[in-house]
Amino acid sequence: MNNLQKYNNVFVDTFEVDPKDLETLRFKESELWDSVGHMMLVAALEDAFEVMLEPEDMMSIDSYTKGKEVLARYGVEI
Repeated sequence: MNNLQKYNNVFVDTFEVDPKDLETLRFKESELWDSVGHMMLVAALEDAFEVMLEPEDMMSIDSYTKGKEVLARYGVEI
């Protein structure tokens, strides 16, 4: 499984969304992406990519797209 597939799976599994909706997925615009869902997302991303995100990076992930940018800071190419 490549990094994009892992990344997509994290979002699909955490927020129970259709993969075709990932590009437009944003914090608080999905029923399950609330503050609790956000922490579940962060934990799943850290597990999937074996990184420890800094608190400011955790909080800056406010969309599917932004998450890719944040992970790139940790050497994760998606």
